Amino acid sequence: MGRVKATVAYDGTNFAGYQSQPGMRTVQSEIDKALVKIHKDKSAHSVASGRTDAGVHANGQVIHFDTSLTLAVDRWKMALNVLLPTDIRIVQVEYVNEDFHARYSATGKTYIFKWSYAEVHSPFERNYSVHLEKWRPNVEKMKEAAQHFIGTHDFTSFCSSKTATSNRVRTVRELSLVQEGEELIMTIEGDGFLYNMVRTIAGMLLAVGKGWYEPEEVKDILALKDRQAASKTAPAHGLYLENVTYD
Repeated sequence: MGRVKATVAYDGTNFAGYQSQPGMRTVQSEIDKALVKIHKDKSAHSVASGRTDAGVHANGQVIHFDTSLTLAVDRWKMALNVLLPTDIRIVQVEYVNEDFHARYSATGKTYIFKWSYAEVHSPFERNYSVHLEKWRPNVEKMKEAAQHFIGTHDFTSFCSSKTATSNRVRTVRELSLVQEGEELIMTIEGDGFLYNMVRTIAGMLLAVGKGWYEPEEVKDILALKDRQAASKTAPAHGLYLENVTYD
């Protein structure tokens, strides 16, 4: 058996999330259906670096799967993309050692979150950024607040109450905000993220930008370890899994 690593991009709009769910259209179920057809084996399946929620997009999700076939990497990409729906694309394929694991070998992830300043939110962009209409946040205050998230913290206040893991300590290595044309883009990179953590941080930064919180209050909210102390979770359709890193 060989092990294949693939980078996957998808438009999350019409999926019930990444992970397979009975009776639901998900990214993983579509990929695994393609692998079953290629291998003519119902046990063929993929493993991802992690799940994304319904509506969340990806430019750089990473999966691995085991295979007895000896296709060249360009043939793998072509074979998968022929079978996959057009809102999922395999963008890169390589063979890796059998000890590689898409989830457990990952050393970091990068997400981006997009807000739109457009006076009229284009119908072609409505599923890919969160519209701020005519209102513009105080980006300098958002940047000031962002600095309090950088470092190693217990992020209980900034993840879903449904988070399964009891260890909620994570390290945020980078958190930046950049205005590009009519968009405000948040980029966050860290060693890993809890359920809804990135969207909750985005929601908190926007709340600071609206003047509902002062930037320094982020430190106090982190210390409280109480989800109720933080702001609302930002909508899913503004979020993208941009990259997964490995040593």
